[in-house]
Amino acid sequence: MRALGPEDRELFETSGAPLFEAVLAADGLPDEDPRLGVDSPERAAFELLVDLGLMVHDKTTHRWYGVDPATVQSAVVTPLTTSGSRLLAESSEWANAFTSLAQAWRRSPGTAKGPITEVRGEAINPFLASVVADAEFELITAQPQAGRAVTMLEPAMKVAAERDIAAMERGVRMRTLYQHAARRNTITRKYVGEVTPHGAEVRTLDEFFNRLIVVDRRIAVIPSHEGLSAALAIRDTSLVAYLVDMFERSWERARPFTSRETSLMKDIAAEQRAMTIRMLIEGHADPASAKRLGVSPRTYAGYVADLKTEYDAQTRFQLGYEMGRRGLDGRNAHEV
Repeated sequence: MRALGPEDRELFETSGAPLFEAVLAADGLPDEDPRLGVDSPERAAFELLVDLGLMVHDKTTHRWYGVDPATVQSAVVTPLTTSGSRLLAESSEWANAFTSLAQAWRRSPGTAKGPITEVRGEAINPFLASVVADAEFELITAQPQAGRAVTMLEPAMKVAAERDIAAMERGVRMRTLYQHAARRNTITRKYVGEVTPHGAEVRTLDEFFNRLIVVDRRIAVIPSHEGLSAALAIRDTSLVAYLVDMFERSWERARPFTSRETSLMKDIAAEQRAMTIRMLIEGHADPASAKRLGVSPRTYAGYVADLKTEYDAQTRFQLGYEMGRRGLDGRNAHEV
């Protein structure tokens, strides 16, 4: 029997099966049946059934008869199953071989790759996965929300949860920093609920920060100036130590984040209110202010509207005047 492909299965399902049922219903088809003719639209389906062994010819009656499919199925399915298993095993061996080479490349002291390497496009996620897979004792990440859509966030969070849990099961300590806005994101909360039972520490901060991943304090990954379309992998010891120090300073000011509501929510809301005031006083445009708060422009506009109501202001000018009259600067979360 020849090798079968997806197009053969499609032909079998759409034309072959109905023709086979017609053969059974008629107790065989004679040689002169028009459906078996060379120019018939069903000719290809007929030849496939014969090739599969589902139809045989009786020279005595000059008719074609159907054969029990159960006697034919194993001859078709078993080779495909065996071939699929063999391909899966082979692909796994190739993956292991490339993993070994990738680890050797990342750990080599050669100067060809330099202290900073640029990773672009679709190569970023596989690179991150391989770097995290090599983590031995520590993984720290800073992940600003920056208004990411839930539909874009959910698949990434699922992959990240599986990757991070695997690292912690190897004994890696993991700390992650988000903006306060992440507490209202259901997908992020689900991720936190999945990783914290395995030992992950998660905190949130009111201030904006950029994306950062540091593995074992030997390699740091940050976005390039082009944004998320490219990343920089930094191996210079001094630069990595500097980035870790920045993270630690933010970590100390951040508040613990669990997947459940806590008594901290009131204080967090006050910090977001104070930062909104600070953005207004400093004169930042709404899109920039929303990004720094980690919320959408629409949500930020709602924050401003709440402040107008709170201070009985009709315009932003009136709001700014009233805040100035009261001496507000957005530096104290409990200013009124």
